[in-house]
Amino acid sequence: MTPAYILDAVRTPRGRGKPGKGALSGIHPQELFAQVLSALAGRVGFAPREVDDVLVGVVSQVGEQGANLARNAVLAAGWPDEVSGATVNRFCGSGLQAVNLAAMGVASGAQQLVVAGGVESMSRVPIGADGGGIDGNNLHLRERVFQVPQGVAADLIATLEGFSRAEVDAFALRSQARAARAIEGRRFARTLVPVVDPRTGRVALDHEEYPRPDTTAAALAALPPSFAAIGAMPAGPRGETLDQLALARFPQAHAIDHVHTAGNSSGIVDGAAAVAIASEAYVRRSGQKPRARIRAVASVGSDPVLMLTAPGPVSRKALYLAGMNVRDIDLWEINEAFGAVVLQVMRALELDPERVNVNGGSIALGHPLGATGAMLLGSALDELERSDLTTALVTLCIGGGQGVATILERV
Repeated sequence: MTPAYILDAVRTPRGRGKPGKGALSGIHPQELFAQVLSALAGRVGFAPREVDDVLVGVVSQVGEQGANLARNAVLAAGWPDEVSGATVNRFCGSGLQAVNLAAMGVASGAQQLVVAGGVESMSRVPIGADGGGIDGNNLHLRERVFQVPQGVAADLIATLEGFSRAEVDAFALRSQARAARAIEGRRFARTLVPVVDPRTGRVALDHEEYPRPDTTAAALAALPPSFAAIGAMPAGPRGETLDQLALARFPQAHAIDHVHTAGNSSGIVDGAAAVAIASEAYVRRSGQKPRARIRAVASVGSDPVLMLTAPGPVSRKALYLAGMNVRDIDLWEINEAFGAVVLQVMRALELDPERVNVNGGSIALGHPLGATGAMLLGSALDELERSDLTTALVTLCIGGGQGVATILERV
């Protein structure tokens, strides 16, 4: 196996994922990803014809995000017909999984230069638009394993771990404060590229649209639980509610404490990100100076009902593959799908909170599903350079009970 290097990473700002209201809601998701393709090629200086493949993470692969978005984005960017593209779905881990697959292709020697990333236009293709839910509506599978909605699973994690509403809200408030500090300090400036309306040529969005820097503890405490009503819905074969179905798997919880709200869960947004992954031979031949190398990649499965606890185990697996331990990681990027998810991982791995999501996360900035993993990787790389640190681990929880992780090392 040969090294896989990160030449550079770019991303769009995150736009509010509301139809007709978010700044990116008028732009086709193929065009969003086409713009980061073009920006990345211009930034790095590679010729698109050199790219062996383009891999794009997309969660809701239907409608405008169907029909192999990767290939159509390549064409929309005006890249040569010979450049291929494939679309990847590992739910919320899709963008990072695309990067990991690119690293595997390069490290194996099969490929020299791969562009990987993700896109999700949640204003145009909302969550659940593909109609498959978590289990693809497989009633036979559902008799064996009844997978509850992610929000119910997140509340179950909080209940089992004993995280109170106040603790989860405090984590959300910290995410908003750190994101506000990062934006004010232009910590995202290197990776961020403006989005242009392809019809008018005007800039549609050049800054983060979702954060609420004026968020207060009182405002968070006033929000109603998002998943209590969902948990009370009858869904089982004998009329059991979703809460009851989850508790049948984890009876020690007795009752689910619904602590997650719109304020301490990830935001619905639009966005895209792309990363250039190159082999050592390509780096030498082209004279490129890589920003980092990928030390290890990993994925694992976990309990499909609890669903969101795999970032801990998958991080340990990646560390083992890299010959490292938790103390060897300078920065952690753990996707803030729900506040309790990150709190659980920090507890399980005994992480220093000052090294975790130092510039905020998806609670403050938003979670454009298929794009988030690639976005987190770029943010981690920028922060390593800004802080003159060496290593970072990026990880995301995934619906259905999975986790994905990547370890970066500056070069």
